[in-house]
Amino acid sequence: MMLRVYNTLTGHKDLFKPMAPGKVRMYVCGVTVYDYCHIGHARSALVFDVLRRYLEYSGMAVEFAKNFTDVDDKIIKRANEQGVSCEHITTTYIKAYYDDMDKLGVRRATLEPKATEHIADIVALVETLLAKGMAYRVEGDVYFQVDRYPVYGRLSKRKIDDLQAGARVDVDERKRHPMDFALWKGSKPGEPSWDSPWGPGRPGWHIECSAMAMRHLGETFDIHGGGMDLIFPHHENEIAQSCGATGKEFARYWVHNGFVQINQEKMSKSLGNFFTIREIFDKSEWPDAVTGEMLRYFLLSTHYRSPLDFSDQSLAEAKNALNGFYDLFDRLKETAPEQGIADLSLRETMARARQAFVDAMDDDLNTPNAVAALQKLRGETNKALDGGLSGDTRRFVREEFRSLGAVLGLLQSDDWQFKSQPKLVASGTSDGEKAGLSDEEIGAKIAARLAAKQSKNYKLADQLRAELASQGITIEDRPDGTSRWKR
Repeated sequence: MMLRVYNTLTGHKDLFKPMAPGKVRMYVCGVTVYDYCHIGHARSALVFDVLRRYLEYSGMAVEFAKNFTDVDDKIIKRANEQGVSCEHITTTYIKAYYDDMDKLGVRRATLEPKATEHIADIVALVETLLAKGMAYRVEGDVYFQVDRYPVYGRLSKRKIDDLQAGARVDVDERKRHPMDFALWKGSKPGEPSWDSPWGPGRPGWHIECSAMAMRHLGETFDIHGGGMDLIFPHHENEIAQSCGATGKEFARYWVHNGFVQINQEKMSKSLGNFFTIREIFDKSEWPDAVTGEMLRYFLLSTHYRSPLDFSDQSLAEAKNALNGFYDLFDRLKETAPEQGIADLSLRETMARARQAFVDAMDDDLNTPNAVAALQKLRGETNKALDGGLSGDTRRFVREEFRSLGAVLGLLQSDDWQFKSQPKLVASGTSDGEKAGLSDEEIGAKIAARLAAKQSKNYKLADQLRAELASQGITIEDRPDGTSRWKR
């Protein structure tokens, strides 16, 4: 295996070598279950789903752990606002998470630990840090003392003297340093709590992942992943407390995906451009048009470390690209000769496409280049079909698309799932334009055009083609005199 991944810890692409030959242990930070998942969550989930799939495609056995944070300030606040239990909130949004991920085709992790199921592991880890002098008590709270870990900041490349209290870090005058972070929080009225040597309370956010990862994957494992927003302070703190407790490296490769933008602006609720996954599937201007495969194709069209711009147009482009593949798969089902003139050349083309796909994925999961390799193979296959392909070669090439597509979670359907769906249009289009032509109307115009061509009325034939093109319908004339069309 020649996979190179960008390792945030080292700052460059490293050749991936698992600790145990043929086996990969990977931990990815999951969601805090107090609300519906947004498009940023979808991107992170998809990136690590594809990494897992590619490792397995390369012959690796992958032990993949992805947690749920099911105790947190935001969960407690949401429960109080709704007058329900924290368990009701977390159960509701874990189910919603699975619904969203199933639509996206994201496979379940092998292990999906919850923070509340690992309180004993968390308490034991905090006790170890206290015993080693790397943590201190303040009444019922316990804090990690960052200046006891001399290389704090090595993941985010920050110096401790320059750091300020950041996102999800409590400002507390009782702390010895502003960046000391809570390992254990003493209970407050109305909050869930568990018994501990320091009194009733609950775990801090960062300690949860360290305890769960070490419990299921060991003190040192291969890959730790998450969004770039987690590099600091969350992952930085995970490293400090884990390495401080064990004296060993926590994870060997740190992989982070980039942010999502909406129409080239940062996604945020305050700007009103914040989309949950289910809102994207349910957008009223796209009735029945947005599918999980479309969203997945779009999310893979940009390298995982680069910013990703979400827009109506980008989804339309994803649908059009997938239409091209499924058009080809329909052609491959058609009656074929026993021998094909283009069989040998296409099989050679497929071998080159497979190598180009693997080279792209080996280069830090370059999914845009991997998709480009599939698109090139699609074009070459269409040309070969015009020249003549046998049934065996047609089946072989379809399985090749299925095999490589499975790495990306694409091209697995036997039926073109977009055929019965309306044309995808951007918001602001009139109702008449949204409706477009029905299949029957298109068929009638195609028939009229063929009749015009047969009677050598080429002006009328061109006029009918232009009318169809104005409605987003493209026509493909075939050597036998018939025509195919697609939206």
